[in-house]
Amino acid sequence: MTSQLRALLNDGREVVVEQFEYRELLLQMTKRDLLIRYKQAVMGFGWAIFMPLVNTAVFSVIFTRVAPLKLDVPYPVFAFLGLLAWNFTASSLRACVGSLASNAHLVTKVYFPRETLPLSVILVTIVDTLVAAVVLIALMAYYRIWPGWSLVYLPVVVLIQIAFTAGLGLLLAMANLFYRDVKYLFEVGITIWMFATSVLYPSYLVTGTAGLVLRLNPMTAIIDGYRDVLLYGRAPFSPALAGAATVACLTFVVTAIVFHRAEFRFAESV
Repeated sequence: MTSQLRALLNDGREVVVEQFEYRELLLQMTKRDLLIRYKQAVMGFGWAIFMPLVNTAVFSVIFTRVAPLKLDVPYPVFAFLGLLAWNFTASSLRACVGSLASNAHLVTKVYFPRETLPLSVILVTIVDTLVAAVVLIALMAYYRIWPGWSLVYLPVVVLIQIAFTAGLGLLLAMANLFYRDVKYLFEVGITIWMFATSVLYPSYLVTGTAGLVLRLNPMTAIIDGYRDVLLYGRAPFSPALAGAATVACLTFVVTAIVFHRAEFRFAESV
């Protein structure tokens, strides 16, 4: 048992050391992915703002006119924040799925930590999210919602989400390299997952077994954490968020080690 634990610690240390040593490569790949994504795109970074706004407008009509929800905050800012947080994870995972397979020429010919590929596309999505966050700030100012002292807890929720997303992203990138059906199953799964998360409605409205499943979903706790901090002006700490943090840390650590151990097989599977 001691030798296995020592091996795990060594693998974890190697992952951290390699990422530090190749940090310039990570930044360059992130820059490359940003240029590729927005090359010859007329709207450029506007696409990062456009889609959440369109979805917010559509669901605002549904949940304020067709099936009104009673909330403590205006629905547009409630929905936009949920969509912004959700789109970061969903877009990151969508990009991670094909990050290894689409860079076969690098995976088979050049040595570098393969974690760099999925991590770089997550960094690109972080940039998109920061751009779209400008609209969130504008909406909060328009509705006169000020987070106050609770804003100090925002980095905690952000780190939990990034760790959770990075862990799943590494897993999906690796799985899709070995089994190409994963990218098709992912599209089905991500759609179902969105509606099983409190993206567009508060989690307390769902009761029974469905409510239990909803609250066990780490993304529900993460999105509720953002709303606690930014919309309700309170600390986000709750058993659900503590559970999400635990799942996020375990997912990231375990997946990073498994990914690192499987790297030598990647070139054979491209």
